[in-house]
Amino acid sequence: MSTQKIKVGILGATGSVGQKFIQLLSGHPFFEITEVAASDRSAGKKYKDAVNWFLPTPIPDAIANLTVKNCEPNLECGVVFSGLDANIAGEVEEAFAKSGYHVISNSKNHRFDKDVPLLIPEVNPDHLGLIKVQNFGKGSIVTNPNCSTIGMLIALKPLDDAFGIEQVNVVTMQALSGAGYPGVSSLDIIDNVIPFIGGEENKMETEPLKILGNFNGKEIELSTFKISASCNRVAVVDGHLESVQVKFKNKPTKEEIFSVWKNFKGEPQQYDLPLAPIQPIHYFFEDKYPQPRLHRDIDKGMAVAVGRLRDCNLFDYKFSVLSHNTVRGAAGGAILCAELMKVKGLLS
Repeated sequence: MSTQKIKVGILGATGSVGQKFIQLLSGHPFFEITEVAASDRSAGKKYKDAVNWFLPTPIPDAIANLTVKNCEPNLECGVVFSGLDANIAGEVEEAFAKSGYHVISNSKNHRFDKDVPLLIPEVNPDHLGLIKVQNFGKGSIVTNPNCSTIGMLIALKPLDDAFGIEQVNVVTMQALSGAGYPGVSSLDIIDNVIPFIGGEENKMETEPLKILGNFNGKEIELSTFKISASCNRVAVVDGHLESVQVKFKNKPTKEEIFSVWKNFKGEPQQYDLPLAPIQPIHYFFEDKYPQPRLHRDIDKGMAVAVGRLRDCNLFDYKFSVLSHNTVRGAAGGAILCAELMKVKGLLS
């Protein structure tokens, strides 16, 4: 494997996801940020002057003095990570792909394009085969899923493989950072829970069917199990906690579930990728775990914490799963997608 770093750009670099990309890519062994791009009002400024940086670590020195450019496909790099707002992401990302760039996107716009992988590297790495049927010439688009979908599916994937899933019900308690910056008004969220997040329930009910679907070499055959989702915004900064109920085709014992969770690993672990968690799923037997403040940062914030597996009167079992929404569920997840693409030779 070549040790030369791949030059990458960040689209939407001044936004919350863009900042997280920059933080996580600082010192990365595979990638070097050479370009930052954002809206017209930021273009032409030094990055440190254009951004309202709100992360607890300082702006990396190598990035602070980069000049912000427009989100146009004339950047001096071969790969771009997109944290663009959905209002503009679709056309911009497609323009980059058609110009020969590899686009790894955190935006929703292309997630359900038939030829675009909706990728969780441990869950459906074979879906990268869709790149071969894309019509972008030397370019490509790969997306990562919704942040709440990612945590749930890392926990469900080994269960589906081993026992088959028939039905899922999920209730989420989602962190404020999932709304971006400045996010939810303090007067709305303090002493409160908001039982609505626009578009979130539909994402959680549809994205898993593509992700757990079968790639037949040409397209994804969607999975057919049923999902019902109820999504809530809560006064937590980072970390989405989800209560999941699941009914199986072949009901396992609790011990069998514990075993498949403990032994679950995927291609990121086989390749020992830089951002790959050593163990994707950590199970906690303590009654009060997992909790966002205690467990969201497990293994670089890239693992999920699971607990409270118990019998369910309506389904077979129910449990809680926690994931870091801005790391595993956003920028970190997208970077892991790019790492897997690199070792598979898909970023040349």
